[in-house]
Amino acid sequence: MIYFKLPFDERLLSADEKSTKNAVNFFSYNGLDQISFSGDISEIPPNEVDQKLITNEVLNDDTTNYYAETKEEYCHTLQQVIKVIKENNLPKLVYSRRKIFTNFHTVNYTESFKNLCKSYPNAFRYLFNDGKNAWMGAFSEVLGKFNKTTYEFETMALAGTLPVSEEWSEKEIEEQKPVTNYIQNILANYSDNIDQSETYDHISGNIKHLRTDFKTSIQPEDLDKIIQDLHPTPAVCGIPKDFCNENIRKYEKFPREFYAGYIKVETDESILYFVNLRCARLYKDSIHVFVGGGITAQSDPEKEWRETELKSEAILKNLIVS
Repeated sequence: MIYFKLPFDERLLSADEKSTKNAVNFFSYNGLDQISFSGDISEIPPNEVDQKLITNEVLNDDTTNYYAETKEEYCHTLQQVIKVIKENNLPKLVYSRRKIFTNFHTVNYTESFKNLCKSYPNAFRYLFNDGKNAWMGAFSEVLGKFNKTTYEFETMALAGTLPVSEEWSEKEIEEQKPVTNYIQNILANYSDNIDQSETYDHISGNIKHLRTDFKTSIQPEDLDKIIQDLHPTPAVCGIPKDFCNENIRKYEKFPREFYAGYIKVETDESILYFVNLRCARLYKDSIHVFVGGGITAQSDPEKEWRETELKSEAILKNLIVS
């Protein structure tokens, strides 16, 4: 079962399992795994939420034997990553970690999900348990939005992160530029007429990102190909894609699983694709929060650690624990 809310839409939605349509699909970062929830998307009255969908009793034990990186381990690895970036003149490489939270007896996930929804009204917010996997997340980066009637396609370049109160530096501006250029080049393969916005601030809870929007028209048969070309974007991988993915596998301590993958939601009017960031995998005795950041030659490991700590609050500050 899955519960979710679309950006700027407070209706609680689910997939009516009586239908065989694929309504919501989660794709792993490496594209090898998929979790699908079949059925027509329908609104659920809040008082009909199954309180037993996700409780500590029904979740699986954490048998991963993973342990979270310490700050010292993280900063040491990041120094190696920055050396790779400088030696190969890379614009950006994304490095992520898991923050493993175990300081609880029980978690009220239904109420925690409500908190998440209130904190991030502009995000795609979800909570699911398919018996094998239980995840919760909220993030507002749109990988793609396709209108079935007009054939209009929208996407965005979202990168660079700071606390809302701070001013942008050259590091964040330079981090966002290659994401914008990457999307421009891909869309140019499918359309001659691309509408691009100015770059502006995108607020996400306690932090902000730099955002540039794109609109164009495409042929319906090209939609899946565009999504495959876009994913993973430099915002979650780096440039060049293959070289960065190779180094992600080399330096990251854990598999990303569904973190930094994408979510496909099909309605009667449109097909939506969301990047799966600010998310956590839920276990009976632990919560694995996935966080990462775009690393450039100018990155400061201490500052990058603080950035991932801020990002982890998206999940952790909304948990109702006892």
